[in-house]
Amino acid sequence: MDFFTHQDAARRKTSVLVVYFLIAVVLIVAAVYLAVAAIFAAGQAKMRPQGAQQQVSQPIGPEALWNPQLLLGVAAATVALIALGSLYKINELRGGGESVARMLGGRPIDPNTRDLDERVLLNVVEEIAIASGTPVPPVYLMPDEDGINAFAAGSSPNDAVIGVTRGAIETLSRDELQGVIAHEFSHILNSDMRLNIRLMGVLHGILLIALVGYGILRSMRHMRVSSGSKKGGGAGLVVAMIALGVAFLVIGYVGVFFGKLIKSAVSRQREFLADASAVQFTRNPGGIGGALKKIGGFAAGSRMETAKAESASHLFFGNALKASFLNVMSTHPPLPERIRRIEPTFDGEFPEVSRVHRTARDLHREDSAQSRARHAAPVQSRATGKAPAEARAAAFAFQPAAAIASVGTLDVEHVDYASGLLATLPERIVDAVHDPLGAVAAVYCLLLDDAPEIRGRQIQCLADDADRAAHQEVQRLSPVMDQVGPEARLPLVEMAMPALNQISGAQFQKFCETIDKLVAADERINLFEFALQRMLTRHLAPRFVRRRPPQTKYAALQPLLPACVRLLSSLAHAGSRDADAAARAFAQGAAKISTSDRGLELLPSNACSLGELDRALDQLVAATPQIKKRVIEASAECINTDGHVTVAEAELLRVVADSLDCPMPPFLATQTT
Repeated sequence: MDFFTHQDAARRKTSVLVVYFLIAVVLIVAAVYLAVAAIFAAGQAKMRPQGAQQQVSQPIGPEALWNPQLLLGVAAATVALIALGSLYKINELRGGGESVARMLGGRPIDPNTRDLDERVLLNVVEEIAIASGTPVPPVYLMPDEDGINAFAAGSSPNDAVIGVTRGAIETLSRDELQGVIAHEFSHILNSDMRLNIRLMGVLHGILLIALVGYGILRSMRHMRVSSGSKKGGGAGLVVAMIALGVAFLVIGYVGVFFGKLIKSAVSRQREFLADASAVQFTRNPGGIGGALKKIGGFAAGSRMETAKAESASHLFFGNALKASFLNVMSTHPPLPERIRRIEPTFDGEFPEVSRVHRTARDLHREDSAQSRARHAAPVQSRATGKAPAEARAAAFAFQPAAAIASVGTLDVEHVDYASGLLATLPERIVDAVHDPLGAVAAVYCLLLDDAPEIRGRQIQCLADDADRAAHQEVQRLSPVMDQVGPEARLPLVEMAMPALNQISGAQFQKFCETIDKLVAADERINLFEFALQRMLTRHLAPRFVRRRPPQTKYAALQPLLPACVRLLSSLAHAGSRDADAAARAFAQGAAKISTSDRGLELLPSNACSLGELDRALDQLVAATPQIKKRVIEASAECINTDGHVTVAEAELLRVVADSLDCPMPPFLATQTT
């Protein structure tokens, strides 16, 4: 199953979730009505004259429980309560993964931390993120949790976070941590996160019924004291309210039961798939298998102590709650079953677990020089795409079909490549991108032109407009950054994302304004500059401007054809030397899109501004996965008209895919030759 089929399957699961939820709501409404009708009927019987009460001593019959007006009132009130509870939680979770991590007691790990356990974890997350083509997500540590557990949360890769318990980083080896993180990235790549966060939101409304019952009973404790001396109706009202509170509490736990069943139905099979993906990503069954075995042999297991664990139990790597009766309502399959799917010879014995003592060697995987050379990027010179001749010199062979097949995937070759890239980057650059000031300066350095005259104007711009400390950091970093090859540029930006997320709104505004001036210094925008600006805006802006995650609005291609034309025309003109080459590039891409005999027409270059390209991508992100696949296929064909692409064109294609929520891994020499 490819990435786009996974995306479709995730959308269908969301529809199934809605059906389950509606069934649960109907049953809860029915239960609430029966409880209210029974209390109402009993109250009416007590209000009758004494003689009539003696004559009517038989139990309340079914006819006494049927009251259409009461049913409508109860249904409206119950549905409103559930809806308000769900909407409240959904709104609370609009902050994405960060809001979930903080709710669970997590604190963000400083990207420049000196704690060796935390540095190993961050390094593993960086490796997997770079290998998968996603921005490096912020990592949260749950310092008060001794159990071995982790989670990925967010509405999309754009706002995803990774959370890990203190118990996990202190007891798992590097390979085991890598297996756990690969498991969580499977949830990120397969859109499980969005389903999980929606599940937390909608189920909160069901759980709210129990909270209402608990609130009624608490309020009745005080009411009974003040009403105890009163006779007649006052005492009856207290009894009725207590009965109603008990009924709501019981019915609420019916909602809890259904909530657990829904989470179990959605979650269990996905855990098997994520385990299998982790083995596929790392080709190391002992990594994730060892982590699962340590959970079984650890006193704290994978249990979470936070009171919020119930609502988020389906997010975690391991079962965060106590074992359920016969595991019927557990969100995770039994540990032995998960382990045997990975290691069929597992004998059921769990090892004793002790704290791991790390060394500096744990920071990186021990790859041989031959392995790194095999997976090295095809171009090592610092090609900027500034001139056509330079761009042609930096071109390499490219296979569009392989690029499309790689979307949303991860394999050991890419993990090896990412590990080798991280190990060979200058230490000064790595330290810089882990610090907010250094990350800002590193981005500025990536935009510095090779031409001395243009670079001089850019340096003067930084001296005049940028923060003084950032200007000084650029002067310190730029000689080292000039030695970094073009294949490392986007990974460096991806690595810088957690540190850049720590800057303030005012600093972000200044950062964007300075980038605009650096880009404008040569009076034109090249492919890399657009790719970098698009990537920064897409992944940083939502932190400062709250926006709803893109919703799927287009199930047909026809309404999106104008946006497709703008995208392909922009790519064709940007990567071509003349009008004829642009026409050929556009035609090759349009052949993957056109659904009519008339075909699509290339727009003139003056109608293909980068602003138009931005607007086209913002519209196309709302398409269904299969339409996105066709758009990325067309884009890949467009830039591959002559059978070769420049590094800048490859970076732009990856940014186009990222803009459509379709992460594309880096291109390796073994894929492109």
